[in-house]
Amino acid sequence: MIDTVVFDFDGTIMDTNDVIIGSWQHVYRTLRGKEGDLDYILSTFGEPLEYSMETSFPEVPTEESVKIYRDWHRERFLDMIKLFPGITEMLQEVKARGCKMGIASSRLRLTLEQGLDKYDLHKYFDAIVAVEDTENPKPAPDIVLKTLELLDAKPENAVMVGDSRLDILCARNAGVPSVLVGWSATLAGKTKEDFAPGEAPDFIIDQPADLLELI
Repeated sequence: MIDTVVFDFDGTIMDTNDVIIGSWQHVYRTLRGKEGDLDYILSTFGEPLEYSMETSFPEVPTEESVKIYRDWHRERFLDMIKLFPGITEMLQEVKARGCKMGIASSRLRLTLEQGLDKYDLHKYFDAIVAVEDTENPKPAPDIVLKTLELLDAKPENAVMVGDSRLDILCARNAGVPSVLVGWSATLAGKTKEDFAPGEAPDFIIDQPADLLELI
């Protein structure tokens, strides 16, 4: 019986795609004088920012590229984000059914809290865990296990809802069934057969309301 739902934030609840892509392109323009490949940028979604910057700009100190990204990002974050359609209605119904809900996000707490405040979403969540709250990032299970601990929930009674390969693997490593959202910027249109062995999500939903069929 599912009584707990753990959500990713970026690309799952909140459409942050434009501000993330814009931040990346700002870094590329600043450091290389031209924009980067969009497909490559999308492939980094869900990764810890420090890892992505170190990998993408090895010629620059990581703290420098991260600062360029975050300065641009913070200034524009609230103006550029929006909820995916149907999210509020889904959260309302999950809450009404008595389920515990938490967020396990690779985003820093500052902007995570700002995004929740903008759309009055705090009232739906009983636990919020940001990237700085655990030592090991996704796909390590730490962030989901920490969220479950705060919710006093068991892995076998929970699901993890996310939009990236790292979310799927994080859930699996935590012993929690994974739900892939069909509005993912990187995995939209994928079926279970499109994933490598052991990396397929347990469920795929096309729209937020479909989650209600699983709980």
